[in-house]
Amino acid sequence: QVQLVESGGGLVQAGGSLRLSCTGPRIVFRLVDMAWYRQRQGKQRELVAGINVGGTTNYADFVKGRFTISKNNAENTMYLQLNSLKDEDTGVYYCNGNRGQYNWGQGTQVTVSS
Repeated sequence: QVQLVESGGGLVQAGGSLRLSCTGPRIVFRLVDMAWYRQRQGKQRELVAGINVGGTTNYADFVKGRFTISKNNAENTMYLQLNSLKDEDTGVYYCNGNRGQYNWGQGTQVTVSS
């Protein structure tokens, strides 16, 4: 069973920043294309950003230019830097494989206040 653990969420004012972290087995970050997702209240879970094993990244249009995904294989960690946060970024953020193929963790809550 692959266990991924998210952290780093919190309450931030609009325009502020947060950095989310995702830890898990080293082999996952080395060999699996990974992604960050979020679920806003009353909405379905959606893909936010992805990073493949080679480090190539992709982003949902609604976060382009504001969020940055990265990973450090040596530290078994993937990151999501959230800048210029908006009210609509509020939600629970999850990490998983890019197909959502692992069990979902508890996520980390991001709350943006205006």
